[in-house]
Amino acid sequence: DASILITGENGTGKEMAARTIHQFSRRPEGPFIIINCAAIPEEHLESELFGHEKGAFEGAAAKNRGKFELATGGTLFLDEIGDMDISTQAKILRALESKTFQRIGSSRTLHMDVRLITSSNKDLETEIKEGRFREDLFFRLNVIPIHVPALRHRKEDIPVLVDCFLDKLADKAPAPKKKVSKQALDLLCEWHWKGNVRELKNVIERLSIMVEGEVIEKSDIRMPYN
Repeated sequence: DASILITGENGTGKEMAARTIHQFSRRPEGPFIIINCAAIPEEHLESELFGHEKGAFEGAAAKNRGKFELATGGTLFLDEIGDMDISTQAKILRALESKTFQRIGSSRTLHMDVRLITSSNKDLETEIKEGRFREDLFFRLNVIPIHVPALRHRKEDIPVLVDCFLDKLADKAPAPKKKVSKQALDLLCEWHWKGNVRELKNVIERLSIMVEGEVIEKSDIRMPYN
């Protein structure tokens, strides 16, 4: 149940790593709840995390259970926690230290039973030095650090990933599974992949749709991704 911090560039598969950890944890039957800290406006993030009571603030027309409550017995994955405001970080820290929290507008204390996994594409130690991330929270989150390398640093994974993506695409389509020639695969392995695994997945999906034959050849891989 130790807290885990997963770092890596965008598109490297941090969420997939978090899901795999949950699957093989002692909580696999519990919920796996995701909240993207970069996608939710700061004024709504506290409510998303801890929930609120009806009438707690303007627009709170009904009681809302937060993600900490919804994740009870399972895993809460805070994606891109480096984008969280410093004031919300303090509230997260307080909840982790006390193992309790309160919905906004409520005096009732709820006990927290979640496994927390966080991720960031930022260098949090640099964020700490520049005053944008709390050092005490970092130590709380970084009990087990996991770094997911960029795809360009693990090119031996590319053939495995390509085959995996083609399998999944074949399951969804009526056409038989596409194959990739050795020359085409060599070219894919040479590419820089700035968008990491996400970019590779998009390219394979595009090729599987656009290539009419059963085999994807080197000549099929053209700009803008060549």
